[in-house]
Amino acid sequence: MPYKERSIEKQYFTIGEVAAQFKVAESLVRFWETEFDELRPRRSKKGNRLYTPQDIEVFRTIYHLVKERGYTIPGARDMLKQKGPQLKEKIDVVQSLEKVRAFLLQLRKEVEAAGKADPE
Repeated sequence: MPYKERSIEKQYFTIGEVAAQFKVAESLVRFWETEFDELRPRRSKKGNRLYTPQDIEVFRTIYHLVKERGYTIPGARDMLKQKGPQLKEKIDVVQSLEKVRAFLLQLRKEVEAAGKADPE
């Protein structure tokens, strides 16, 4: 069973929070809204964008395709339309495996450090 992060408890996130979470500029988040129909946040009465956890998952998928996999924007758009739900599952598995790998590498460093500190 793959490792899942704790569920997001907030109902809405601002554009600044979303940009900080992915370490991108707010302008990139706004630009991707215009390029991807799937990414449509709600607006407050003042006109501020309010992203739901589902919007953030869509953004995470777009981020993975464009920034991590190197897809062009039209290519990522096509991929989302063709394989949306399947793609999300694959991204979740990849992220889980990356976390496991990082944990194992950290554990390996600790074991090696403990082995050097305890010469027998």
